Amino acid sequence: MIIVIDGPSGAGKSTLAKRLAGELGFSFFDTGAMYRSVCWYLLDKNIPLEDQEQIEEVLKDFHFQLRRQGDITQFLVNDQDVSQKIRTTEIDKKVSIISAYPFVRKALVHLQEEFSQSVSAVFEGRDMGTVVFPKAEVKFFLVADSKVRAERRYMQLKELYPNTAINLDEIQSDILKRDEYDSNRECSPLKRAEDAHLIDASHLPIEAILKVMKGYVAEQKA
Repeated sequence: MIIVIDGPSGAGKSTLAKRLAGELGFSFFDTGAMYRSVCWYLLDKNIPLEDQEQIEEVLKDFHFQLRRQGDITQFLVNDQDVSQKIRTTEIDKKVSIISAYPFVRKALVHLQEEFSQSVSAVFEGRDMGTVVFPKAEVKFFLVADSKVRAERRYMQLKELYPNTAINLDEIQSDILKRDEYDSNRECSPLKRAEDAHLIDASHLPIEAILKVMKGYVAEQKA
C-alpha cells in the first residue's frame, strides 16, 4: 500500500508521515529531503542555481541514499551524511529554485518510484498524489496557517542551530514566498489531488490527526 501526504512547507508532513509509517509498520520517505540534498550538493560545489546546463551535468555524479539506524533515517549524498546540513535557512530559501526544474524532478521521481516497488510506504512531498503516485491507495493534503508553520520552523532551527540568530518574521515571509512559488510553478505545482483528504493541522494535536489518518487507512484496507 502507498500512502501520500502532500502540502506546503512546515505543515507537519514529515512528523506525521514518520509517525503514521511507524504505527502502520510501513517505510517512510521524506521526498523533500531529496530536493534539499540536491540543493546542498549544488551549493557545496558552488554551482549557480540558475545555470541549468551546468546543474544537469554535475547531477550525473549525484548519488542519494537512505540509511536507517533504528528510528532515525540519515540522508547521504555520495556517502556523506547531510541530514543536518540540508535543514538550514539558506536551503529553505533556495530549494524551490532547483525543485522547479523538470530534469531534476524527473530524476528524483524515478528514485521515488524505485523505492516504492517492494514496500508499503508513506511518502510526503508536494506532488506525490498528483504526479508521482496518482494511484496511491490513500492520499492526504495537509495545510496549516503560515504563522503556525513559521513558529514550528523557528523551533526546529533553534534546536538544530542554538547559537545562530534566527528571525521569526523572516521565516514566515520565506514560507509565504515559497507557497506562492511552489503553487504557481509550471512543473509539478503544489496542488491538492481531487481524491486527497484535506486536513488543517494548524491547531490539532498530532495524536488527533493520526487518529483521523489511520481511520481513512482502515477504511481503505476494509
